[in-house]
Amino acid sequence: MDALPVSVDTADGPPPVISELAALFGQDSFSLQPVADGIPTLWVSAGDIRRLLGFLKNTLIAGYKLLFDLTAIDERMRSHRHGLPDSDFTVVYHLLSFDRNDDIRLKVALSANALALPSICDIWPAANWYEREVWDMFGIVFQGHPNLRRIIMPPGWQGHPLRKEHPARATEMEVFSLSEQDQAFEQEQLRFVPEEWGMRRHNDDSEFLFLNLGPNHPSVHGVFRIALQLDGEEIIDAVPDIGYHHRGAEKMAERQSWHTYIPYTDRIDYLGGSMNNLPYVLAVEKLAGIRVPERAQAIRVMIAEFYRLASHLLFYGTFAQDVGQMSPIFYMFIDREKVFDILESISGARMHASYFRIGGVALDLPHGWEKRVAEFIEYLPRRLDQYHKMVMKNSLIKRRTQGIGAYSRAEAVDWGVTGAGLRATGFGWDYRKARPYSGYENYAFDIPVGKRGDCYDRCAVRVEEMRQSLRIIKQCLQQMPAGPYKTDHPLGTPPPKTAALHDIETLIQHFLNSSWGPVIPAGEASVTIEAAKGLNAYYLTSDGGVMSYRTRIRTPSFAHLQMIPAMCRGMMIADLIAILASIDFVMADVDR
Repeated sequence: MDALPVSVDTADGPPPVISELAALFGQDSFSLQPVADGIPTLWVSAGDIRRLLGFLKNTLIAGYKLLFDLTAIDERMRSHRHGLPDSDFTVVYHLLSFDRNDDIRLKVALSANALALPSICDIWPAANWYEREVWDMFGIVFQGHPNLRRIIMPPGWQGHPLRKEHPARATEMEVFSLSEQDQAFEQEQLRFVPEEWGMRRHNDDSEFLFLNLGPNHPSVHGVFRIALQLDGEEIIDAVPDIGYHHRGAEKMAERQSWHTYIPYTDRIDYLGGSMNNLPYVLAVEKLAGIRVPERAQAIRVMIAEFYRLASHLLFYGTFAQDVGQMSPIFYMFIDREKVFDILESISGARMHASYFRIGGVALDLPHGWEKRVAEFIEYLPRRLDQYHKMVMKNSLIKRRTQGIGAYSRAEAVDWGVTGAGLRATGFGWDYRKARPYSGYENYAFDIPVGKRGDCYDRCAVRVEEMRQSLRIIKQCLQQMPAGPYKTDHPLGTPPPKTAALHDIETLIQHFLNSSWGPVIPAGEASVTIEAAKGLNAYYLTSDGGVMSYRTRIRTPSFAHLQMIPAMCRGMMIADLIAILASIDFVMADVDR
C-alpha cells in the first residue's frame, strides 16, 4: 500500500496474535495490511469473519474481549489502495485485549451488489447499535440482527449519508419542500409500534403500558428519548432512541481540511473541550510522521486534565441534582467557572478553545500562568472535601444510588463500557497508564476503582479522578519543559509569522498551511485517549490529500447508552434517573 510508514512486523517478527491465527487457521485465511498506527490489520473473507471473531474473543488465551468499534468505509473513490483486496465497501472490526494490552483490526471487503454480513450480536451484545449504525450510514445489511432499523437518521430518510454519493452540504440538495402526502408519510413514521422496537408481550393477557421519557432533555443530559414498558412503576423494558442531536460530524470531516476540522472535534463531547482535539491531532501526526516537542506535550496534558476537571465537576453537580440535591450544583459551577477562567487565560476561549494543533498547540503559555494554576490546585482540594461531606456521605444519595444500576466487569466489557464505568467494577485499567500518550508516562497518579459497579461507585470513581487530575496538573506546573510549543515540521502548524517574513520558502509554507492545509500521506491510523467519559478514538483514512477520506469517531457514550435496558429492567422509574445521571453522557458524544 502506498505511503504507509509503519508495518505490523516488528524486529522480532509479526505480533504474536498473527502467528497464533496463522497456526490455527492457516496463513491463507487472511492477508495483512501495514498501517500507520501499527495495529495488526487483517483482511478476512465474509465467510470467515464470525469464526475468527468468536475465536479471538472466546477461545484465544488472553483474548480480545472488548469490541472497541465496528464501522465501515466507502472505498469506491479511494485512489491509494495498492496491495489491498478489491472492495467497494469495507467493514472494520476493532477489538481490544486488556490482558495482552493490545488491539487487532479485522476488515471484510464487500462488493456493491452484495452488501451483507452475518450479525455478531450473539458474540458481543454491544454490536447491536454498531451494526445498526453501519446499516443506517452505509446500507450494509447484517443478517440475523434482531432489529436492524435506522438508529441515527429519521425512519423515513432516503439514502445512506456516509456513502460518497450522498450530499455533504445543503447546497448540494434540492430546495426543501413538504407536500401533504410527504407530511402524512413522515407522521406515520413517527407512530410508535412496540413490536418494531423489539418489545413484546410477556403473556397473551398482558397489555403494554408505555411512558415516553423525552425526547426533551431527560435529566438535562441532551435531546434523548427512552420508551419505557411498565408494570406500575416497575420497568419491564426500556428502549433508548437516539439521533436527535446528529450533525453529521464524520461526514463534515470529508469536506474540511486537516486543520480546519479541529474546531469540529471540540463539539463532539462539548463538555470535554480541547480534550477532544487530542486523539484527532495525534492520529494526523501518526499519518504525517510528526514528532511533537516536549513542551507542547506537557501543555496538552495540563489542558486535557483541566477539561477533565470541568467535565467531572458538571457531572458531580448534575448527579447530585438528579437524585434530589439542589445546592451542590451551584457551588460546583463556581469551581467550573474558575477552571474556564484559567483555560481562557491560556487559550483565549472557554468551552470550545480548539487549542491543540497538528504538531503542538496554538499559543505558548502566557506570562503569569503559573500563579493562577498554583492558586487553583491549592483551592480545589478543600472544596472537594466539602462536597464529599455534602454529597457522597449524604444518606439520601446513598439510598438512591447504592446497589442501583450495578453490573459486573464481564458485563461491562461485553457492552463496550470504558472509563469510570468500567473502573467502578473494580477493574483498574486506564489508557493513560496502560498505553501512555503525550508523555503521560512521566506523571505519577493513581487509578481509582470501585467495588460494586453501581451508580454510587461510578460517581465515587470520578470524584477521585478529579484529585488525580490535580496531581497531574501540579506536576505539569513544577516540571513544565522549556522549548518550542509547536513543531517545525512542514506538515504541522504554520511557521511563526516572523519566520514567514524572513524567506520565501517559509512564506509559501505558511500560505499553503493556512489556506489549503497540509497534504497528509496516504494511510490509516487510529489513536485512542482516556477522555472524561471513557475511551475516545479517531480512526483516520487519508488518500494523500488535504482532507480526510474517512473520519471515524469512536465515542464512549454511544456504547454506554445501549446498556440502559440491561441496567434498569426490574428497577423503578426513579432508579432510571439515577442510572442516567451516573452514566455521564452528552448526546453530541452519542449522535455526533
